[in-house]
Amino acid sequence: MLEVRDLSKSFGGLKAVDGASLDVRRGEIVGLIGPNGAGKTTLFAAIAGFHRPDAGHVAFEGRDITGLAPYKICAAGMVRTFQITQPFAAISVRENIMIGAYLHTGDRRLAEREAEAVASRVGMGGQLDQNGADLTVAGRKRLELARALATGPRLLLLDEVMAGLNPTEIGEIVEVIRDIRAAGVTILLIEHVMQAVTSLAERVYVLNQGRMIAEGTPAEIASDPGVIEAYLGHGAAKVLRA
Repeated sequence: MLEVRDLSKSFGGLKAVDGASLDVRRGEIVGLIGPNGAGKTTLFAAIAGFHRPDAGHVAFEGRDITGLAPYKICAAGMVRTFQITQPFAAISVRENIMIGAYLHTGDRRLAEREAEAVASRVGMGGQLDQNGADLTVAGRKRLELARALATGPRLLLLDEVMAGLNPTEIGEIVEVIRDIRAAGVTILLIEHVMQAVTSLAERVYVLNQGRMIAEGTPAEIASDPGVIEAYLGHGAAKVLRA
């Protein structure tokens, strides 16, 4: 479904992504992990059109989308969320989600119905009339997810959707993500919460200093000496193997 081949992106003298490749098959949940500054978000941005790669290519459902504008990639069926959530503060949750729905319809009533359905899917059905500015961190994370889902994606790129959440909130988001996949959406996620990666991902890629250093099941990744040294440490490796 998604093929990334030898992707590179530099900023001045810094090579943020260095020849990275990955694949995501339809119906999977795939994890992308690595230390802070490894280049994960830059790789996401290059895949989704927010950065034009210096080299390499990206194909989505057999179509070369390398360097396409983000709105064109979104319209094709792939959308990303952002680690730093920025809801439109002065409008309601309903109206925030409707912005995503307007990608496929200009009808306000249809967009409202889609927003209400998506809000229910992510556990925000009771917050539709609340302003974006009044949401908690967990609420903003759910809203970011809802706006992306309202575009009707077939592939969803999640950038640390669980960052800043407590264990109860993490457990709730894990269930939401499982439900999204069950509804037919394929997922590639960046995540530092190892228990979430273990419970969600069939396969995991590891990025370090812009380079992909490992790929495999969570258990295989947890047993890779290079991954343990570069990122996991023995404590996190034990969680992945559990």
